Amino acid sequence: MKRNVSLEEISDGRLYGYNDMVKADCHGCRGCYQCCTGMGNSIVLDPCDIWRLQAGTGKTLQELLEEGRVELNVVDGCILPNLRMTGKDERCSFLDSSGRCSIHESRPGICRLFPLGRCYQDGDFKYFLQVHECRENNRSKVKVSKWIDTPRQQEAHRFLCGWHELLGRIERQVTGREDSAQARDWNLALLKIFYFEPYSTDQDFYKQYQERLRRFDELWEHTSVERQ
Repeated sequence: MKRNVSLEEISDGRLYGYNDMVKADCHGCRGCYQCCTGMGNSIVLDPCDIWRLQAGTGKTLQELLEEGRVELNVVDGCILPNLRMTGKDERCSFLDSSGRCSIHESRPGICRLFPLGRCYQDGDFKYFLQVHECRENNRSKVKVSKWIDTPRQQEAHRFLCGWHELLGRIERQVTGREDSAQARDWNLALLKIFYFEPYSTDQDFYKQYQERLRRFDELWEHTSVERQ
């Protein structure tokens, strides 16, 4: 999800790589779950998040939607799933009665980052520290690679860059014609190929993703030729 703000407004003005130290460690949050409430539809899920959630909960995206744990919303022209907030205080649907994350081991990438964010530029990205989002005032320095807690980080990085590019490609196609049949078809293809078809949780995610990407790119090329 894009944010139309300057880094100077929301960060400490620095960009961080995996080996950099950043003041992000919230010491286990100590019972605080403020960042898990009132987030609206901003916890957008990518295909790797769906694979993780399916592995952690045993539920497909369709089942999570039916349970009200996840919902669909339009994000920059694309229809994408996000974690659903519920109740008067808009708590994440995966918080338990004690305000702790019930899916911590399989939590989405955006949750793993917090209070960091990603800044994409020229086909790549770096991390930035959101200075107004966490109320813990005594955060400690931690290496970025340790904080984001994501295995096989080089592959994860390549996946995120490619996924960002793919969503940008769709956004450019549908901008200004969001209600068209073309926009509907691309969003249906995106959801079907990358989200609604269940993943094999005992198989490597990145191999499955590459196969789905191949199918999507073939559809993209075929449709582009037809419209010429």
